[in-house]
Amino acid sequence: MDASDLHQPVLLAEALAALQVRPEGTYVDGTFGRGGHSRAILERLGPDGRLLAMDRDPSAVMAGAQIEDRRFVIERGSFATMGAMLESHGVAGAVDGILLDLGVSSPQLDDATRGFSFQHDGPLDMRMDPDSGSPASVWLAGASAHEIADVLWRLGDERFSRRIARAIVAARHEEPITTTAQLAAIVSRAVSRREPGKHPATRTFQAIRIHINGELEALRDVLAAAMPALAPGGRLAVISFHSLEDRIVKRFLRDGSRPYDDLPPDLPVRNVGRPPLLRLIGKPVRPDSAEIAANPRARSAVLRIAERLAA
Repeated sequence: MDASDLHQPVLLAEALAALQVRPEGTYVDGTFGRGGHSRAILERLGPDGRLLAMDRDPSAVMAGAQIEDRRFVIERGSFATMGAMLESHGVAGAVDGILLDLGVSSPQLDDATRGFSFQHDGPLDMRMDPDSGSPASVWLAGASAHEIADVLWRLGDERFSRRIARAIVAARHEEPITTTAQLAAIVSRAVSRREPGKHPATRTFQAIRIHINGELEALRDVLAAAMPALAPGGRLAVISFHSLEDRIVKRFLRDGSRPYDDLPPDLPVRNVGRPPLLRLIGKPVRPDSAEIAANPRARSAVLRIAERLAA
């Protein structure tokens, strides 16, 4: 049994319904992971359909390479570069659906060598692309207490951010912080009050991971790239897992669904410029109790859907 058998794609049926997969359509999975969503899309495509996938994680791309299907192609890269990928395949402006399943995947969390989880001791890396950028241990070794606290506060909503940052700086003077167990222990000692049912290092690990991978910046880039990529009537479906991601998605879709003009806000004339680019589809979708029971990591998932309007 390989990782694709063990991984449970979140909101699978809901995502497929959101995309309204047509047999002859062209679709994009911007976050292949272990391919749960992609395989389900392929099952619904006809012989003339196409599915383009991408992922910055080499392990995910290796898993995708095992799919032998002429309708399918996967490339390694951040979804922030989706626009260039679609241009190279000649489908920019002709995509019928784009799916983004944000955050870290279960195989990444469960692999101790990747350093994403405090539940498995391993090297403090956290990079989704281990061949790009610097691991978390390097950043923590050089960042000031102010920089660390700022990341923990902004990206993790950690109310003890300053206390944790000071503890990290003090600990690294004793020895380098190179493992997930070290960091989790430092945070646990620094945090006196703990949220019921949540490890004290949860917010710290989340914030550092988001920072190391530039996840919010990449999300803004891919949302902007999705607009010219979609054909009129094409769907954008985004699954997010925490409030920072969801807030960016919500605001982007909301703004795209409103008429736009660049007149000064104090003028009485409004809505004479660009018509809306998007139509919001339904309310945010969340997993039901049965899915959460089967896959507890799905509990915070939120799916938002929008449809591209004609230019």
